[in-house]
Amino acid sequence: MPSAAPSAPFQPSGVITLTTDFGHKDPFVGVMKGQVLRRFPAARLVDLTHEILVHWPPEAGFWLGRSFRYFPSGTVHVAVVDPGVGSSRDVAVVEAEGQLFLAPDNGLLAGVLERLVATPILRRLDDSVLRDLGIHQPSATFHGRDIFAPVAAELAAGRLRPEALGPVVRELVPGWLDEPTLAGGQLSGAVVTVDHFGNLLTNLDAALVGQVATPVVRAGGQEILLRRTYSDVRPGEYVALINSFGVLEVARAEKSAAEGLGLGRCAPIVVSPRHCAAKRIG
Repeated sequence: MPSAAPSAPFQPSGVITLTTDFGHKDPFVGVMKGQVLRRFPAARLVDLTHEILVHWPPEAGFWLGRSFRYFPSGTVHVAVVDPGVGSSRDVAVVEAEGQLFLAPDNGLLAGVLERLVATPILRRLDDSVLRDLGIHQPSATFHGRDIFAPVAAELAAGRLRPEALGPVVRELVPGWLDEPTLAGGQLSGAVVTVDHFGNLLTNLDAALVGQVATPVVRAGGQEILLRRTYSDVRPGEYVALINSFGVLEVARAEKSAAEGLGLGRCAPIVVSPRHCAAKRIG
């Protein structure tokens, strides 16, 4: 949960990040960038990723929540993974730690909110803002182009202030994944995403894993010791480690853990004290 510390005010830097499930086969990402540059030619656009699993907001929130601190203060982060596009769902805006986050209010930003150390300001984008920007008939199926890109451009350019976006709200739609639980010395969580290498990335942070004495990770019927890095095991063996983003990862040296274990998103992951494990693998 965010602390009670005040959040630094947003001062635009001109940087905009884009996170979507659009992929690169179609022109959707390019058109979004075009819309930004039409309004703000000096914008500096960064593709965080466009390979989020389609219709899976938790993955976008996971990566955005663990990436935003690598960007300068004043960055506008746009995340569009939007299975409810064109419906009555709101557009959510989070202002925190000198940065802005725009996304559909569908649970995506839960992954950001849980990573903040300052109290955020939560807003709902008001339709009047769109009218003031000359946006009168947005498509029912491409809000990334017609709403998110223009609003992000105006914010990054400093022509639109966060406080003018809409009313402050007390909460946003909650995330889709259950919070990790720690009971009886055993930690339970889930796989959030599978990366390019087939590694299973979980919602278990290092601090949580550190509360389990001599931890053994249980995944897909295997029991895997926690190591420091991939080369601590032989090729083909499974390994559990705290990765560069500070979360528990289950990997298979030089191979895909996802394929080997037959696991994917939402698969359960359990961390137990070593004395509870029946066997050691890796």
